[in-house]
Amino acid sequence: MIVRGLYLCLALLLAAPAAWLAYYAHRPLEVADPPLEFTVEPGSSTRAVARQLHEEGVLPNPWGFVALAVLLDRAERLKAGSYSLERRYTPMELLDKVTRGDVAMGRITVVEGWTFRQMREAVDRHPRLVHDTLGMSDAALLAAIGAAETHPEGLFLPETYHFDLDSSDLQLYKRAYRAKKEKLAEAWAARAPGLPYRSPYEALVMASIIEKETGVPEERPLIAAVFVNRLRLGMRLQTDPTVIYGMGQRFDGNLRKDDLLADTPYNTYTRGGLPPTPIALPGEAAILAALNPEPSRALYFVSMGDGRHVFSYTLEEHNRAVNRYQRGGR
Repeated sequence: MIVRGLYLCLALLLAAPAAWLAYYAHRPLEVADPPLEFTVEPGSSTRAVARQLHEEGVLPNPWGFVALAVLLDRAERLKAGSYSLERRYTPMELLDKVTRGDVAMGRITVVEGWTFRQMREAVDRHPRLVHDTLGMSDAALLAAIGAAETHPEGLFLPETYHFDLDSSDLQLYKRAYRAKKEKLAEAWAARAPGLPYRSPYEALVMASIIEKETGVPEERPLIAAVFVNRLRLGMRLQTDPTVIYGMGQRFDGNLRKDDLLADTPYNTYTRGGLPPTPIALPGEAAILAALNPEPSRALYFVSMGDGRHVFSYTLEEHNRAVNRYQRGGR
């Protein structure tokens, strides 16, 4: 009887901590004013993380969290990174989060048609990036990401990027640069035959013009056809966005006749062929249009004022469209 009583006492002694740990594991933590952010540094032990979360008021019993991690064989599986608690997690959910590496992510959207200057301004303003490129020249930035090009315009893919909180902006530039290279290489490999481009870079220059000229997405291949037809015939592209880009900070929102006559390397009214570099960051759709233009003999287009264009095959047709849509004629 005495031995049986001892076994019973021992069983009770073992069951009590197990019962408490099960209760502790599934009871929501008292997190004041979620979201709460914390960072697990590389090499941090479970004890160090539990102590950190205790000091931040997340874990009332840090040793319970350590015991839970040890019992479930997860003590050596915590992943470094920044985490966010958007609600009241239980210790079990918290352990799942940090062993899965479910890190909090920042987000930035690079808009199609932005210039590289606009991209840099957006990156520099983002509060959750480490700004290692702040103060760098464009050339230094390109060198830092391993780019062979000397001019940054057009080299970065516009899209929404997610990143670990407080990561370097250099990593973001590297990702956007590599993404653009991959998209351009894929499109170049699948390009239509007989295009008047000597290199993928020239196609990228064309894509940037298409991006700036397009108000309605489905018109991209037809706008591409107009410019490709002009290049084939040796006609000047005569596109306003290139002139505006060449004016730089001098452009005040109004493009005047004198501006169209003022020669710069980007003035496609005064110079033949493509400008020397892209004039914006073209998206994937513009790149695909530049390399797969619509079969068409159109040589002109004019805006209808609602984002769409009228396309013409002859100068006479074009002049009628200009008179109707730009000068209010009938």
